[in-house]
Amino acid sequence: MSAREWIGKDFYRELGVSSDATADEIKKAYRKLARENHPDANPGNTEAETKFKAVSEAYGVLSEPAKRKEYDEARQMFGSGNPGGFGFPGAGGPGGPGGGSFDFGDIFGAGQTAGQAGGLGGLGDMLGNLFGRRGAPGATAGRGQRGSDVETDVRIDFTEAVRGATLPLRLSSPAGCTTCGGNGARPGTSPRMCSTCGGSGLVNRSQGAFAFSEPCRDCRGRGLIIDSPCPECGGDGISTRTRTLTVRIPAGVDDNQRIRIAGQGEPGRGGAPAGDLFVRVHVAPHPVFGRSGNDLTITVPVSYPELALGGTITVPTLDSKVTLKIPAGTASGRVLRARGKGIVKRDGTTGDLLVTLQVAIPAKVEDNAREALERYAEAAAQHDPRPEITEMLRDRS
Repeated sequence: MSAREWIGKDFYRELGVSSDATADEIKKAYRKLARENHPDANPGNTEAETKFKAVSEAYGVLSEPAKRKEYDEARQMFGSGNPGGFGFPGAGGPGGPGGGSFDFGDIFGAGQTAGQAGGLGGLGDMLGNLFGRRGAPGATAGRGQRGSDVETDVRIDFTEAVRGATLPLRLSSPAGCTTCGGNGARPGTSPRMCSTCGGSGLVNRSQGAFAFSEPCRDCRGRGLIIDSPCPECGGDGISTRTRTLTVRIPAGVDDNQRIRIAGQGEPGRGGAPAGDLFVRVHVAPHPVFGRSGNDLTITVPVSYPELALGGTITVPTLDSKVTLKIPAGTASGRVLRARGKGIVKRDGTTGDLLVTLQVAIPAKVEDNAREALERYAEAAAQHDPRPEITEMLRDRS
């Protein structure tokens, strides 16, 4: 995409957020729109497919702080929503209110000299990164643009999250066109260099004593002309296709954690590298076990005699079982630790199994048990289980 096309686009409007939206608001808006317009959910709907591509492109820029900063600065500099010309507000550029012209050659690298670049400093470098150019003499539009990052979601069960898993992942997303190999030309033909701009993607215009550069209209800033577009992608070099990847979920992955798979995002343009794929993992809760960092947690009901007199209990682990000793006089809520029975992370660290003891009160007490409890209550009548509260009540009487 040319510099002119990028600046003229309103990525915030594509996602339906304000220009001061937070990263979380941008992500939430993208995920909602991506789900609504995903090709899998709208088979044969070209409008939804176009919208899906647009929001993916917008998210690819606004989700990365560095790209977003460059995009915002460029929009502010040239005037957002001004595709008809590059004008500084009040600077007299073609599209600015002054009505004059401005030499953009040193910004985009066309006809740059030491004298021209002296007053702009790092501006050319900033725009060069944004538009895939380096700002040096002779730089061409064929430098390309890195592909956007793509995010998808997977759901796994608790055991898979603890032990790790290998999952097939089916994606429908923009990818390099397999028919033309990504160059946009019909098989058997090749793009040719634009003779108007000499492959730079920019042409110089003069107006009175001033000169400025703008994207070449013949090649739309690409530097290349495709005489016979590919029938599959229409000359874009990108087509939506379904592919299956095998994704390795590492052991010990956390709920809502993102896994980065380099080079599996949207393909780059003009030979630039592809973006990355980010897989967000959602872990289903386990009916018995919980998790605290590397530790597994479990709550085990026990009887009052087991706490008062002590004993042993057997509790499950993810792999087998373990026997723990309950000391006499243990209070309800105490946590026992089975070392090394927790989660083994990829770096080799191992957590523990944390067992919380919780006294179980029967809903119904049989006659013989009731008699035994009443005898116990009489025998323990001199024991006050809440001395601090009793002392407080005594002081207030």
